[in-house]
Amino acid sequence: MTNALLHNARLIDPEAGTEALGWLRIEGGMIAETGTGPRQGGIDCGGLCLAPGIVDVGVKVGEPGERHKESLRTAGLAAAAGGVTTMIARPDTLTPIDTPEVLEYVTRRARDEARVRVRQMAALTRGRQGQEMAEIGFLLDAGAVAFTDGDAVTVDTRVLSRCMTYARGLGALILGHPQDPGLSRGAAVTSGKFAALKGLPAAPPMAERMGLERDLALVEMTGVRYHADQVSTAAALPALQRAKAAGLDVTAGVSIHHLTLNELDVGDFRTFFKLKPPLRSEEDRLAMVEAVADGTIDVICSMHTPQDEESKRLPFEAAASGAVGLETLLPAALRLWHAGALTLPQLFAAMALNPARRFGLPGGRLSEGAPADLVLFDPDTPFRLDRTTLRSKSKNTPFDGALLQGRVEGTWVGGARVYDRKDETA
Repeated sequence: MTNALLHNARLIDPEAGTEALGWLRIEGGMIAETGTGPRQGGIDCGGLCLAPGIVDVGVKVGEPGERHKESLRTAGLAAAAGGVTTMIARPDTLTPIDTPEVLEYVTRRARDEARVRVRQMAALTRGRQGQEMAEIGFLLDAGAVAFTDGDAVTVDTRVLSRCMTYARGLGALILGHPQDPGLSRGAAVTSGKFAALKGLPAAPPMAERMGLERDLALVEMTGVRYHADQVSTAAALPALQRAKAAGLDVTAGVSIHHLTLNELDVGDFRTFFKLKPPLRSEEDRLAMVEAVADGTIDVICSMHTPQDEESKRLPFEAAASGAVGLETLLPAALRLWHAGALTLPQLFAAMALNPARRFGLPGGRLSEGAPADLVLFDPDTPFRLDRTTLRSKSKNTPFDGALLQGRVEGTWVGGARVYDRKDETA
């Protein structure tokens, strides 16, 4: 069904920056009109929040090569249950997505298997090796929405400069992972008293600033469109602010884990809290929240990175980095709303509107003519997360056993309902 009327809903409009009780009408899979006040007929939302579906940047899916960790089907199920209507997937698969043929394969698989929209990023260099530029023009024609080597930071500045110059000529977006590879190599945590106490290999926060400063200098030189995938330290923010003030086409993201957790959560070497970049100090976490609030950081994402049990059941230093986040992104983000740090329109600007705009997608809005990609959620319902109930194949979440608030009740993609919590509780 792509025609519907949803009424008695608390409309969260990130574009207008408002929230008000009203209604929304879907026609032909698009938003036909919205309004405030009462309206009869259709689906009664019971006063719950209705917002644009989340556009999650940097989702890792295990196809091709690691379907045992996550498939497009299970990632789609997890996304729908988490209110994510568009996954912007990373190219750092076992077989890197660095040719039009591989890109077309995963695009076809996503169309056939995933319940939600999937847009694919492609590798910036061949094999993500940082030595030779990938076929950016052909990959762009095949549907790539951006180019990145992920955490495989290109060490050769000349190669990165050539990639940026070529991408600038095509209007392509490049994602960078701000880290100095020398200082951050082999690091498991952020340097400081906690790292010293635990005896773990660590990287200084300055490694992020140094990596970002290098990338921004190249952006200034080439004029390329650039997005920093994760900024996580206060030390990096001045460089980002200067770049924006200078008019460079620069945006930045932060993962929900770096907004809601800090380095002390690692505790007694709990590997579900081993992330890349590593968790930071509480001062850094608070600085990230403030940076989202004032617009310095544009995007909140899950950085969904599934790892199997064998990869995590290792000593902390040897364990794989990353955490799943498609289903926990919204309830974790609502911690910031409950704490009074961000409004709901601010949250959905960072999780839906801004990423859609940055990647040239039509979603993220409640405006007439926008796709009817929507999430209906109760922001107050408390629950304790049990990782075994997650729809992802991998269960590596740092929120296992945590008390969260906020449940998704329904998700629509193109006006079709792809998730209904009542179906699971009936």
